[in-house]
This record gives sequence, C-alpha cells and structure tokens, in this order.
Amino acid sequence: MAALERQAQDVHGMSIPSLMIRAGAGTADVARRLLRPRGGRRVVVLVGKGNNGGDGLVAARDLDGDAAVVALMVVPDASLRGDPAAHLAALRGRRARIEDSAHLDDAALDGLLRDADLLIDAIFGTGFRGPAAGEPARVIEAANRSGTPILAVDVPSGIDAATGGAAAPCVHAVATVTMGLPKRGLMQYPAAAHAGRVYVADIGLPHALVDAAPIPVALATGPWVNRTLPVRPADGQKGQFGRVALVAGARGFVGAAILAARGAIRAGAGLVTIGLPGSLAAVPAGSLPEAMTRALPETPEGTVAARALEEIVEWAAASSVLAIGPGLTMHAEVAALVRGLLPRLDRPLVADADALNALAGEPERLGAVRGPVVITPHPGEMARLLGCEIADVQRDRVETARSASARLGVVVVLKGARSVVASPDGRALVVPTGNGAMATGGMGDVLTGATAAFLGAGMPAFEAAGCAVYLHGRAGDLAARSELGLLAHEVADAIPRALAQVRAGEVDDGVTAVP
Repeated sequence: MAALERQAQDVHGMSIPSLMIRAGAGTADVARRLLRPRGGRRVVVLVGKGNNGGDGLVAARDLDGDAAVVALMVVPDASLRGDPAAHLAALRGRRARIEDSAHLDDAALDGLLRDADLLIDAIFGTGFRGPAAGEPARVIEAANRSGTPILAVDVPSGIDAATGGAAAPCVHAVATVTMGLPKRGLMQYPAAAHAGRVYVADIGLPHALVDAAPIPVALATGPWVNRTLPVRPADGQKGQFGRVALVAGARGFVGAAILAARGAIRAGAGLVTIGLPGSLAAVPAGSLPEAMTRALPETPEGTVAARALEEIVEWAAASSVLAIGPGLTMHAEVAALVRGLLPRLDRPLVADADALNALAGEPERLGAVRGPVVITPHPGEMARLLGCEIADVQRDRVETARSASARLGVVVVLKGARSVVASPDGRALVVPTGNGAMATGGMGDVLTGATAAFLGAGMPAFEAAGCAVYLHGRAGDLAARSELGLLAHEVADAIPRALAQVRAGEVDDGVTAVP
C-alpha cells in the first residue's frame, strides 16, 4: 500500500493529503453505519501519530456535528507532523473536544471510554511492529475493557499487518475499515480474531494502478469461485468429470477412506474408486454404495503393502487423478510404497496425511511426479514434512505456504483457520470460509476428496485446490449448528449446497466495500 500511494502521487498526480481525506471519510462512513442501529452519538477517537492518526483526525472532523466527538490524543500533540498536525489544528476550531490521555488517570480514562457509543482506534497503522508499550498500551487495554464497540482504522492497533501476529495488548475491534485493499494480516489468525468485520474503503487509487501492481496474494471469494469453477453442462456424462483413484485406509482407519471418497463424489467426480487393504474392501459398500472399491495387497497389520506398487501404477494410469494418504498409517511398508510410487506417476496427484508423513524430511521427492501435485498438510504435517517446528509454520502461514510451494514445485494447501493455497509461481489465496466446529477428525479427508474431484475434472491445480478449500469451508459454515458436534460427512454432504449458494451470489465473505 505504501508503494501504491507513492505511485499514485508520483505517476498519477494524486496528493497524499487527498488520500488521507478519503481514508478519514471512509472511516466516518463506517462509523455512522455502526452507530445507526444503536442510536448512538458519542464517539471517542483514539489518536496516535503518523498517517493512521491523521485518518482518525479526519474522521473526527467529518463526524463532528453528527455526533459528540472527543479526540483522545494518545501521543503528545507535538509528535504530530505534516498533514496529521494540520488536521489536529483544524479540529481545534470545531466543537469536538480534544483530550490528552496522559492527563487522565485510569478511572477517568475508563469512564471516558465506557460512556462512549463507539471508539475509533487510530493509534497504530500498518507500519507498526509490536508489542505496544507505554501510554498506547495503557489506552489499548482500557479500550478493550470498556465494553464499548471499537472500529479500527486500517488495522486494529497492536497487530502485525503483514503476518497476522497479535502480541498483546491488541485492540479487539468489532469492525475494521482498511484503506484501498485488505491487508494480509487482517485475514490471518490470530489477528483476524481482533479485526471483526472488514470494510475496504476506496481512497481513490486508480484501478489501473492496482491491477498492474505485483500483488501475489488474494482473498478467495464466492465470486472468484463462481468465475473459476466450470459450469457443469446439462448434457454431460460421468466420463467427462473424472475418474478418481483413491489409495486410503487401513485396519481401524477405513472411515478416512470413506470420507475422502464422499468428498470427491459430493464435489462432482464422475467415478470414484477406493483402493483398500484387501480384507477391508467390502466395508465401504455399506455406507457409501456410490463408490467402487479395489482390493489391494496388504500387510499382516492390515495396511496397504509395498507390493501393491505395480497394481497402483497401472490403476493410476487409467484414472484422471490419484489421491493418496487418508488413513494409510505410518507403517514402514506404506512409506516404502509412497516413495516408490512418486517417480512412476504421470497423472495429477493429491497427497495428504500419511502420504506426507512418509516423506518427512524428504519433501523434494514430490518433484519426481510427472504431473501436477497438490499437497494438503495441516500445520503438524507441514512441520514434519519440512523438518521444522509447528510454531515456525504458524508464524507467517502465507509465507510458509508460498516458500514451500516454490521450493517443492507443488501446490500447497496449508490447512487451518484461514487456510492458505499457494502456487509455485508465487500466487497465494487466503480462504475466509470455515469455522471452529470443523476442528475435528475427518475434515481433511473430505477436502482431499473434493480437491481430487476438481483436479480430476481437468482444472489447473491451483484453481482446483482454491475452489475445493473455499467450498469445503463454506459447506462447513452451512452445516454447523454451533461450535460443537459437526461431523465430517455432514460437511461433504453440504458441498452441493455451498456451490449453489455461490452460483446464486448469496455468500458473505466478511468483507464489505465502502465507496
């Protein structure tokens, strides 16, 4: 955004003051939206230094007259320079009160914030690197305990706008009005939990400038899925929509195979065949008669045996896509099978769960596949695959996924709250769908199947994975009745409804444009 603003000034002749005025007006617009249902008229703007504070001061001036406004200076007046200082001077000539937070003791500060109808957080902006300390930290903590709704300007104060980090104290906002474009950190946890609903204010950046900008990371949305996922022709037949070969399951883990197959069928695969240890091949028919099964050689422990390699290679060659991993276990023969299989494949591959665990510390083996590859690790599987700690994976999930994708030459789906889909060419999607009720066994198996269905239908790997992750999360949102008790098969069964909602334009991705 900083680079875009400089280009807007240098190339298009736009002034930084004009951008700040638009940003402040957008903030005031959202503030009015939040106040209206409450009938509120008392607003306290928490003003820091820099352009973020300037945006808050413009909003205060814009709201003055519509509301009783207090500009609470969290930094000394003398620390403001340039346009923010000019906006503070302009505010002094109006009805708004200007207070210095340092002159208020804790009781007075608490009373001021508690009695307001809305707080506007303009303390720290996108350049902040935490944690907050001193007077800003005191005001942030007071704002959070006030119980008054908070609207954050650009980003909630205290969060890292790039990574989504949120070192305490951080503002807990009910809404954030961000300028020009959504910030990456707003879409990633833990920061996303602080942002509330995100409003994107148009600050006047030329569309051509934004379109030409080298921005590799995007938010996956319903309209994007609607444009990207091909519409199924009315006269289509099952052979057109892919033959999914699924190698999954072991004694005690047949459910993972069934759930993956169910995900593939619900996502539109034409034909799905589950390859299981031979003694288990009859099990899926009782709960998923729509899937075919294939009995594979097995070990005495009830896992797929390494000697199944040639049969799987031949089977995969006659299929549109191979998905492997759910419920295979970490048996030594499974690991040998996976490692031997990769260089023999010339079909699209989706690798998940134990297929990835078989490659722990040796992820470059994935490069031997002569076809597009999608891997779908959760943070623990990603850490094992890359030989690092889970904390390293989670510190910056977008960059972890992008780096792994570029290194391995495969599409990476880093699962979790706000899953990330990354392509070897540097593109990435942050997916806003899904909920906490999906943190239970079997959800990833359903996603493996859905990804395989779209990949097997001929979609490019990045787009197939992005659409699968979005619809999987949207299905979870539709099926969840509370934060507890959601079953993986319910998510699979809701995928068609999720797509129907997308096609009808009836989705809400939690981001609202402000003109």
